[in-house]
Amino acid sequence: MSQKSITDQIVIRKMVHADLLQVEAHEKANFSQPWPSGSFAYELRPDSFSTALVAVDTSKPEHASICGVIVAWRIVDSLEIATISVAKAYRHLGIARSLLAQAVCLSEKDGIVEAILEVRASNQDALHLYLGLGFEVVGIRPGYYQDNNEDALLLTLKPIDFEKMRNLICLDYV
Repeated sequence: MSQKSITDQIVIRKMVHADLLQVEAHEKANFSQPWPSGSFAYELRPDSFSTALVAVDTSKPEHASICGVIVAWRIVDSLEIATISVAKAYRHLGIARSLLAQAVCLSEKDGIVEAILEVRASNQDALHLYLGLGFEVVGIRPGYYQDNNEDALLLTLKPIDFEKMRNLICLDYV
C-alpha cells in the first residue's frame, strides 16, 4: 500500500471519552515515561484549556484505531504542546505534522501568539519535525527526563504563521 493510500484512510478529530483506553495504550507503547492513567480523561473536562486530538486509521470501520495523539494546553497567549506521538507503523507519513498544525490552527481563535514544547535532546525525528516547522531551540532543562537523566530542549515557535500551518495539514479534520 502506498503512503498516499495509507494517509487517505487517516483522519484527525477531537479526542472523546470512548478513545481513552486506546489513547492510554498508545501512550504506553510510545513513551518510556507515559502519562499516568486518568491523565487524558482530565484533559477532556469541559473546563479544560486543552486541545486533545487523535489521528484515527479508518481503514477498518468496525475497529478504527488511534495512530496518533496530541494534547496541547492554552496558557494565556501560548500553546504548550504537552504530548504528541505517532504509532511506530505510521511514522514518517506527515501525521505528527498534521496533528501539530491542526492543534495550532484550532488555537488561533484564542489569540495564541506562540507555541512551546520540550523534547528529548536525543529525539532526532522530533527535532527534525519541529525545526522544519520553524521552532527554535531557546533553552535546555538539564536532566529533565527521570528515566535516563536526559536533557530536554525547550523550543518555541513565535510568531506563528497560521497560513503556513493550515497548508501543512495533510489529513482531514472531522
